[in-house]
Amino acid sequence: FLYLQKKRRAATARRQHLKSAMLQLAVTEIEKETAAKEAEKQNYLAEHCPPLSLPGSMQELQELCKKLHAKIDSVDEERYDTEVKLQKTTKELEDLNQKLFDLRGKFKRPPLRRVRMSADAMLRALLGSKHKVNMDLRANLKQVKKEDTEKEKDLRDVGDWRKNIEEKSGMEGRKKMFEAGE
Repeated sequence: FLYLQKKRRAATARRQHLKSAMLQLAVTEIEKETAAKEAEKQNYLAEHCPPLSLPGSMQELQELCKKLHAKIDSVDEERYDTEVKLQKTTKELEDLNQKLFDLRGKFKRPPLRRVRMSADAMLRALLGSKHKVNMDLRANLKQVKKEDTEKEKDLRDVGDWRKNIEEKSGMEGRKKMFEAGE
């Protein structure tokens, strides 16, 4: 028993050690990813956004503002164009999904029901006019004539044995037996 407890403790300690090692690895990976993202962001900004140098005169400042406004306008136009393209593609996607859904709905198989059909009717439905075989099994049976023997008549006259016992049970049955004996 103690041996099993030791084994369990060792296994849980091993699991906890592995979990802590995995968490440490995950933390270092996350730190590396954030540092890489930050470096990528700095590189992008350095490429696309040169450092701002403010001119000293009012005329130069106005020209700089006009250039910035022109860039802003061009970026807004691009953003608007991409939004329109995105909306158009999402609309097409929705339409295609709707068509797919409609097609699935059209060809959905109905639940099958049992149909009572004789073998003849089934063969006629499958083979059509080629059906010549008669599947009426009762017509092919032999006919047997019953012979009425006296034994069978006696059995029919006696009837069900349960009725006789019910009639003889109780005081009324004994009375009938007594009267029959007289």
